[in-house]
Formats: sequence, structure tokens, C-alpha cells
Amino acid sequence: MNVEPHYQNIDLKFADTEIPSGKTGWRSPSNIALVKYWGKKPVQIPQNPSISFTLSNSYSETEVSYSPASSGKPEMEFYFDGQRNPAFEEKTAKFFQSLSAIFPFVNQLRFVIRSKNTFPHSAGIASSASGMSVLAMVLCDMERQFFGTLQNDEDFRRKASYMARLGSGSASRSVYGGVVIWGETKNEPGTSDFYGFPVNDRIHEIFSDYQDTILLVDAGEKKVSSRVGHGLMNSNPYAGERFKQAHENLSELLQAMRDGDTTTFIRITESEALTLHAMMMTSQPYFLLMKPNTLQIIQRIFAFREKTGLPVSFTLDAGPNVHMLYPAAIKVEVKQFIEDELVSFLSPLGFIDDEVGKGPEKIL
Repeated sequence: MNVEPHYQNIDLKFADTEIPSGKTGWRSPSNIALVKYWGKKPVQIPQNPSISFTLSNSYSETEVSYSPASSGKPEMEFYFDGQRNPAFEEKTAKFFQSLSAIFPFVNQLRFVIRSKNTFPHSAGIASSASGMSVLAMVLCDMERQFFGTLQNDEDFRRKASYMARLGSGSASRSVYGGVVIWGETKNEPGTSDFYGFPVNDRIHEIFSDYQDTILLVDAGEKKVSSRVGHGLMNSNPYAGERFKQAHENLSELLQAMRDGDTTTFIRITESEALTLHAMMMTSQPYFLLMKPNTLQIIQRIFAFREKTGLPVSFTLDAGPNVHMLYPAAIKVEVKQFIEDELVSFLSPLGFIDDEVGKGPEKIL
């Protein structure tokens, strides 16, 4: 059983005469889960482990200005895409305040946050993963800069992943690049329910530059928030078997990714995508998150794979958009397939070309 880190530290506080003003900024990516996390215990603990590709081009870019505050709690202005956003402001202020035993200095500061995404917000592309992970990187960066701690990159990333998880479970995976597990996993030392853990050292090279073309069937805000979706698993009659299945799928998928076995990779990732949506369809209340064009695209992927023998597969997040996964070596053929057969099923925003990425990056 893994043990929760003890990050509370009353010493991470500025002297009253030394509260700084300044600016920092980070870019942090979204990720796409291959084995899905769906269902959680209190304090953002997953009911089952998950594994994901960290993306490259789908990210949140956030600049944070800070200055002394006088209220004794985090003061906040939040701008998203250049417009002040009261909902994000309230959510971020509550998140920062919840971390005040871990980062006491947040109660001494006034924050002006300016953030933007390279992809549509809340369209099922894990915007909370990029958004919360980038804020965790900022806070850990401030701790490192002003208090001299977290100088070791592994310690820095682990704490950032832990903090990101408290804001959004899937955000724990975005702190690292490549292939990341979140959740204690049998026979995988280092995995934890409290933070993500990268497993890139033994992954076959075919998966190192895997592509994810995100087909935007509907770029509008998704109908069911992740928080509501996770809560529905508490009463889902199939939840217990689902959690068991996820453990088994993760072990088998990880072995396939180490062996370069794209056939097993396709079978498990597609099954996981459909199982996620099946869980929503068998919940009370029930939800149907796919659109007719989602199914049209999936059927055409099946037919294309059967016709060509190329290892093209799909996965889905908690929404109607399709993530098409394939090795970089066949990108030309896949792009032609998209142009010939899939674009007519997409929203006006079309698609986003993405691939496995290296993780967050400091920009200020």
C-alpha cells in the first residue's frame, strides 16, 4: 500500500516585510487516458489505476502575476482568453485556499492569472488536466524559487502531480511527459494513488511518437461534468466489475506497449473507450455522450483498418469527440483518410493534430 506524502509545511511563508511581487508562467498539456479513470473515493483517490499519453499541442498556457495581499486569504483575478472569468476565479481561489496548509504563502498573495487553451474548453479534451496541472507547476515553481526546496526534479514533479490531483485527478498525469500511470498498480513499483508516475523507460519505440488526431464532432461544452460522471459510479450496478476490468486491462496494455504489440493496444484502448460510455449509459440518471457522427467516424475507422491493415484505432474521452491514435510512420495515409472520409462528420473547427509530448514547460 502506498503512503500519502506529508507536504504540510508551516515554514513556507514569507516574512511580513518580504512578501514579493513578480510574475511566472508555465505551459502544461492535456492528456488522453488509454485505460480510463472513472469513479473515485474521497479526496481525489481513484477507484482504479489509469494510464495515458501526455499530449503535445493541446495545452494550457498560464501567466501568473503576484503581489502582496491584505485579506489573509488568496486574492484572485482570473482571465481566460483575455476575458475575466468569475467561475474560474472562484474555483481557483477555492483550490488555492484548500492548499494553504501545504503552501501557506498563497494566503499572503494577490494573484492575477491569465490563461488560454490551444483547444476548445470543456469539449472532452481534459481541459481540467492541463488547467490544474499548470497551476500546480506554478505553485511548486514559486516554492522552489523563494524557499529553496524542490531542487530535485523528481521531488518537484511528484509534489506538482500530487497538488494537481487535488484539483483534477487526471491532472496528476499531465505533470509528466510520455506514458504515465496514476493509481497503485500491481507489479509496477513507484505507482501511487496520490500522484502520477511515468513509465517511459521500457515502452517500445513505436509508441514514443504516437499520433493523436482529435476529431472535433462537437466542440461545445460537454453535457456532464467529470465530477458528476465520477459520482454516478457510486451507484452504478456494474462498477465493481468495471474497476476489476481496468486493473486487468492496464497490466495487459502496459505489457503490449513494452512489446510493441499494436494489435493488443488497439483492442484494449477501444474497449476502454466504449466501456467508459457504457458506464454513463448504465448509470442513474443515464447519459448518452456520443453523437451520431461519433458513431459514423468509429465505423469508418473499423472499415479503414480492415481494408488497409494499418494500426489505426480510436479512443474517446467523456464526450463525443474522437481521438484517433496511430504510429507516426503512417501519418500520411491517415491524413488522407481523414480528408477523404471523415471531415464531413466534423464541426467547423475540424480536427487538432497532436502527438505524444514531453510534459510541462516553463515559459516565464
